[in-house]
Amino acid sequence: MAYREEVAAKEPDWFNGAVPSFGPEDAELLIIGLAPGVTGANRTGRPFTGDWAGDLLYATIDKFGYSTGTYDARPDDGLELKRAMITNAVRCVPPQNKPVGAEINQCRPFLSARIAALPKLKAMICLGKISHDSTVRTLGLKLKDYPFGHGTHYDVEFAGRPLALISSYHCSRYNTNTGRLTPEMFEGVFALAKGVTDTA
Repeated sequence: MAYREEVAAKEPDWFNGAVPSFGPEDAELLIIGLAPGVTGANRTGRPFTGDWAGDLLYATIDKFGYSTGTYDARPDDGLELKRAMITNAVRCVPPQNKPVGAEINQCRPFLSARIAALPKLKAMICLGKISHDSTVRTLGLKLKDYPFGHGTHYDVEFAGRPLALISSYHCSRYNTNTGRLTPEMFEGVFALAKGVTDTA
């Protein structure tokens, strides 16, 4: 909280709050990030907007037909998501972009409510281990039974509804610069999700 107040005092014109989800309520795909980046979503008020991770994410979303319009790193760029929604495991910007366990736990009821409020949801893509682990716990499952890995695909249930839980390395600048995550690897994850959402 002190960190967020410090950022808000320094940059009063930024969004500086709990960043809402982005996308339609009839989404079939839910993309779950880690937390708002301090100069990205914390500044703009839209998930993955204004930072490096958003460049790769929104380009991939567009390539797989989940958006209309053009991403221009601004919340007023006219971009709209189709059949997909983006949210975060942690709703507010954490210090050094690294949320602690208590913050992750505190935000988990919001993630649960977000999943529950999507009646057409078929698949989730978790970006990074923290997102994956928090989502597994949100679903009431044990981490040892659903370990994180890039490209993992688990068939799970939430409130009696079947869902695909698919995970990826986070599309951060660090992961892409080091080659841990390539655009082709990221597209492979979206191809898995597309295969689920495009089935009847």
